[in-house]
Amino acid sequence: MEKLFDLKLRTKLFSLAVLNMIEWLPHSRTLNIIHNQLGRAALSVGANYRVVSRAKSNNDFINKLKIVEEELDECLFFLELLKEKSDLEKDQIQTVWDEGNELLSIVVASIVKARKR
Repeated sequence: MEKLFDLKLRTKLFSLAVLNMIEWLPHSRTLNIIHNQLGRAALSVGANYRVVSRAKSNNDFINKLKIVEEELDECLFFLELLKEKSDLEKDQIQTVWDEGNELLSIVVASIVKARKR
């Protein structure tokens, strides 16, 4: 249960890090589209991981984790686009991407483990 709590906090902090990053990134018509999509996906990561602990069965647990997996992957995609489209702050974007990628690895490993149950 402690691991679940740690991931609840980490996914929440990831969501906040993305939102904070969006605030200081440059704005343009194209970047605003990316910002909006990234913000929605990042909020979904934290919100959906939060409900994982309320799963009613192993299959429900896996399904909820799959949603988090998809949202994290979407975040990584939008972060990659930001690195390509923005001339500024590539190191900060990479730091957030690294955390998202690590969270994605943890979530995928949790899904694999849950499927073996």
